[in-house]
Order: sequence, then C-alpha cells, then structure tokens
Amino acid sequence: MLKFMLFTMMLIPLYMFHCFIMNMIIMSMMIFIVTINKNMFMLNYELFVDNISYGMIILTVWISFLMLLSESNHKYNMNMLTLMILLLMIFLILSFLSFNLLMFYVFFESSLIPTMIIIMGWGYQPERINASYYLMFYTLFASFPLLLSIMYLYNNTMSMIMFNMYMYGNWTLYLGLILAFLVKIPLFMFHFWLPKAHVEAPVSGSMILAGILLKLGAYGLMRVEKIIPIMFNNFSFIWISISMLGSMLVGFNCLIQVDIKAMIAYSSVAHMGLVVGGIMTMNDWGINGSYYMMIGHGLCSSGLFCLVNIMYQRTGSRSILINKGMLTFMPSMSLMWFLLCSSNMSSPPSLNLAGEICIINSLISWSPICILMISVSSFMSACYCLYLFSSSQHGMYYSSIFSFNSGKVQEYMLIIMHWLPLNLILLNLNIFM
Repeated sequence: MLKFMLFTMMLIPLYMFHCFIMNMIIMSMMIFIVTINKNMFMLNYELFVDNISYGMIILTVWISFLMLLSESNHKYNMNMLTLMILLLMIFLILSFLSFNLLMFYVFFESSLIPTMIIIMGWGYQPERINASYYLMFYTLFASFPLLLSIMYLYNNTMSMIMFNMYMYGNWTLYLGLILAFLVKIPLFMFHFWLPKAHVEAPVSGSMILAGILLKLGAYGLMRVEKIIPIMFNNFSFIWISISMLGSMLVGFNCLIQVDIKAMIAYSSVAHMGLVVGGIMTMNDWGINGSYYMMIGHGLCSSGLFCLVNIMYQRTGSRSILINKGMLTFMPSMSLMWFLLCSSNMSSPPSLNLAGEICIINSLISWSPICILMISVSSFMSACYCLYLFSSSQHGMYYSSIFSFNSGKVQEYMLIIMHWLPLNLILLNLNIFM
C-alpha cells in the first residue's frame, strides 16, 4: 500500500508536464486497483485496511481516475486542477486508512481544502464564492465539537486507536462525535450547503462530492458507533426519524427543481438519509445495506453529474426547461441516461437494489412504522428519476440550438465506466465484506 501512496506523492512535483503526468497517474491507478487485496497490507497499528475501508479506497481511486478523464479537455489551468484532484485522493485514502482517531480527524478536515479550491477555482458562476463559504462554515462549525470529543476520549481512555476506545459516554460526547459526520453526509436539516456546492462546482467537484465526500461522513459514523454503542442505541430513534422523514420530503422537493444538478444533489440527500437509517439500526442487515448503498450511490450519482455536464457543454444551460428532446440529437447518450436513471431508482441489477433491500429489512425489523415513510420515499425516488429522464430526453428540443455533437468516445467510456461496476458488483456482493 505504502509504495503506491509514495509513488503517487512523488508524481505531484511533475504536475506541470500535463500529458506525462496524466499517463503516469492513470497507470499508477490501474496497477493499484488490479493488485489491491484487503488482506495484503498493514502499515502499522494506526494505518491499515479492513473490510469497510477496502471498498472505500477502491471507490476513491476509481472516482479520481474518472475525474481526471472527465476534465481532460478542460482548457483553464488543467495542471493545477490535476494537482488538486491528486491531493484530494491522497487525503481521502489516508482518511480511510487511519485508525488513529486524531489522524482520521486531520485527514477528514484536510479533504475540505482541495474541494474548496476546486469549487472556487473552476466553478461556473460568481455564486461559487458563496457556496464555498457555506461548505466551509457548515463543516468547520460541526467539526470543532468533534475535536473536543476526541480530546475528551483520549483523556479518559489514554488511547487514540479506535479499537481501544470504549465508553458509556454522555449525550454531549455523543453529539460532539456524530455531528460532524451528520453534516458531511448530510442528514436532512444539515443539508443546505450541498445543493449550493453541487450547483456551483465543476463536474470533477460534483463527482468527488457525491462519490466520496458524502460517504466519508457515513464511514465516520460506522467507526464511532463502536466507541459509544450504548449511546447510539439509546438515541438512534431521533436520527432514524429525521432521516426517514427527510428522505420522504426531499423526494417531493426533487420534483419541483428546475436545475438538473440541484435535482440530483437533493436526490443524494434522500439516498444518504436511507444510509443513516441503516447505520443507526446497528444490526448487520442495516450496516451491510448502508455500505452497499454508499458504493452504489457513489458510482450512480457521479455518473449522473457527468451526464448533466455533457448536456451543459452543448446547450450552455442546466435548466430542465431548455434541455429537452435530447433523444433527437444524442440517441446513444439517451440509453446512458436511461441506464443511470433506472439505477438511481434502485432497479435491478443495480447495487442500489441490494442496499435498499437490506436497509428496508433492517428498518422494518427495528420498527414497522418505518414502512410507511420508506414506501413514500421509494415511490418518490422512482417519480423524480422518471421525470428527469422523460423531461430531458423527450419533448420538443430548444429552438436556439444550432450546432450539436452527438457524443465523443471519451464521454461514452466515462459513463460506461460508472455503470458497469455499479451493476456487475451485484454478481459478487461479498467482494467488500
């Protein structure tokens, strides 16, 4: 593991040689993905891989590779963008490797810096400054209690290793530990920064936000629930209620969105609400289902943001009122839209289907009342996915379109590389567990 990390870090000073560095990075990532094995490496007692971090590291490398592919025709300061993507990938991999709670906190917060630079440097509208402020202040205000809670834990357990920490705790420690992760996921009512950040970010920023950074919050919850399990068990009903209600309400909100990027961003809030519900039930069905949905949603939402960017490059708009009739201009790309929209609403053989079945089973066994909110949430998910597909691909096309490219090979490859792992992993679900 360390040899790949060091190799990638040594490539950073060469980022000004764009073609060379791009080929070397892609080669490094491919070697890493082919040779990685969850039983293969353990750097020391503070940096090693287990079943949960194994899948997250592979997802991080895969999405980072696709980010480089999506931005390869970017004209403005591409070398610096490549550097930021590399740095972000390294911070995220180190976050998933760290079992020292303080190291995890440092890398967890460090991932915010390249993300903000990507949004502010390569965003589309002047409002990107406002979106960056929202992202920074939401994250920092929630993460300060996490730092205090880590200090309190160290003072009482005299250890920073997550496996050595176990406390009964109190509600202030519990709230301090989970608040930063709930904002990062984001849970309903803590989600106001997410649509702003997604709408203003470039395609690579949206891909890494939806694909990895939201999962970092759920990963943190999975880790800290082992530290104070009694408090998690006592207060889980609060977060399950909020997440179920939020998934239902956000589904209605998606149907009134005009901006396609905002609609996909709100759908991420709905899906991650189910993930929170599954984790908070604290049983194997819920945690496994949440894990499957984290990986499935990371691939699916990232692919949808790529599709929106492909349309935006041609029409200059993200409005659902202008991007109509794309079936006329891009018939093959319409197939990609259908495949990813159907995967987003958890149709077979998507990995989202396996995750949703496990989470629904877990939540209904926790409380049968959840079946009402889950039914509405799943129905609304199907509604806004079908609405997105039918509105963008059918209807009369916008009359001001005078020149149109039906799609490059690179764009089709980018979408297929999102869709294939999303559906083929279902054939071997124990690959990550």
